[in-house]
Amino acid sequence: MADKYISGFHAIEERLRSFHSKSDSQVKWELLYASPGPRVKKILAQAKVLGVLATQVEKKELDSLVVNLPETAQDHRGLLLRLRGEASAPSNLVDFSHWIRSVGDNALVLMLDSITDPHNVGAILRSCDQFGVDLVVMPERRSLKDPLENEVVGRASAGANAWVPVAVVPNLVRVAEQLKEAGFWVYGADSGGASVTSLKFPEKTALIMGSEGSGISRLLEEHCDAIVSIPTTGRLDSLNVSVATGVLLFEVRRQGSR
Repeated sequence: MADKYISGFHAIEERLRSFHSKSDSQVKWELLYASPGPRVKKILAQAKVLGVLATQVEKKELDSLVVNLPETAQDHRGLLLRLRGEASAPSNLVDFSHWIRSVGDNALVLMLDSITDPHNVGAILRSCDQFGVDLVVMPERRSLKDPLENEVVGRASAGANAWVPVAVVPNLVRVAEQLKEAGFWVYGADSGGASVTSLKFPEKTALIMGSEGSGISRLLEEHCDAIVSIPTTGRLDSLNVSVATGVLLFEVRRQGSR
């Protein structure tokens, strides 16, 4: 397996924080750095405590290592985390069938239908971390490949992709059915739905966000208990999907804190 490189200070810091849970001795972690500034020195100190190897290299070597990464991830800012060897599955990748059998009486699930832009996925995962989402569910198809290993997702999520529990499933419709069988109310987000301010979300809530182009698929929408929208006053017809997700998650959590 080819070496994997992670760039971005936040993404690297969060990966290092997850190092304690790594048990796969076949994976070698190594920080590569050029001239260390204050932020890099802080991360190097974090790595030293964990026992992660740090090696100083020329900036041009870092430049050559990121040339095949997505454009956003090529801005290494003098620091890269290299993972060498056969990597195990991310520790926050969840088996949905196991999760649903042990879910408690209060849980918030977010389902992403056909959201493929890594910047949006990353921003959504960052909001999920901030608002305590218990599980994010993504489909195997019509979705972003390897969302927990994507460099752009890592940077856009500020490293939250190393922590937020995520399940990748073959069929979102079946997941919606299983959630309802487990006592969840399922809500789809669409600009034509009822205002979110008019609803009272139950303790077990599942929220579905669709792509900005096609929205939620018809079959999945048919399994929703209600369609919700965010009241807005702007000239544009809708919010960016990541922004809308953050607003809706805030409202669900706000109601639960009353």
